[in-house]
Amino acid sequence: LSLYAARGQYQLIVDSMQAAGEGDIRAALEERKRKLSAEGLFDPDRKLPIPPFPARVAVITSPTGAALRDILNVLARRAPHLRITILPSTVQGDDAPASLIRQLQTANRFALGDVIILGRGGGSLEDLLAFSDEAVVRAVADSDIPVISAVGHETDWSLCDFAADLRAPTPSAAAELVSESSTDILERLEVARETLSTMLRSRLERARL
Repeated sequence: LSLYAARGQYQLIVDSMQAAGEGDIRAALEERKRKLSAEGLFDPDRKLPIPPFPARVAVITSPTGAALRDILNVLARRAPHLRITILPSTVQGDDAPASLIRQLQTANRFALGDVIILGRGGGSLEDLLAFSDEAVVRAVADSDIPVISAVGHETDWSLCDFAADLRAPTPSAAAELVSESSTDILERLEVARETLSTMLRSRLERARL
């Protein structure tokens, strides 16, 4: 503590500083991220394309969380024809990584979807740690079914975001990505029908002439 007597101003002079609490978690995650990235787990050429018109969607999340309600509401509104398989998982705490891995393996073993949504609602960095667990990240990268990571809110992040085939900012956004609106599809079909009808009439008229 120093005092600048001429103005009566006090100052705190800091010689050194180090991160504590959440800073330690971030440092560990950054180190894990560098390691997995060096192994090629986040490479773009590893990523699978998301099917534009999936018929089946597997959702891995907490069966009681708001994320599942949001996903189901969006899918019911936009694409009620989709078949949805819910694979309930613990998404927080010591048991969460094993639970998430088990459900990822189940979805792949029994081909339960054309695409997998893996996610949960928002939380602190510590709350989301299960989705940055090294074994979970490897399971996401190894999935034969495309995985959309939908962890937390838009500003949240996990290492699964980098390993997944696509990152959605929220669970609701993930549901929108896999469910092109039925209304949009019908409108496109109507445009195609009108175009085809016009072409056929024109061709018949040329043949008549």
